[in-house]
Amino acid sequence: MKTNKLSELTLEELHKQKNTLKSVLIAFSIVMFLACAGLFFVAIKSKNFALIAIIPGCMLTMLPNYVRFGQLNTEIKSRNSK
Repeated sequence: MKTNKLSELTLEELHKQKNTLKSVLIAFSIVMFLACAGLFFVAIKSKNFALIAIIPGCMLTMLPNYVRFGQLNTEIKSRNSK
């Protein structure tokens, strides 16, 4: 996959990527919340509390997307201040 450096993209492309990533993060966050709530319910119902330890690991899968979102915000802010 072709990787784009943020410094090589135009401001419009940065805003487009930010909006797309924001939509994806919102959708995945909702799905992840429902999955973790379901897992928590199953763990309590079955009295298998070891399943609760999986929930923080599930949240870590979103970390690269949040890092990329932060990078996009930083690049947009740095260009707007110039």
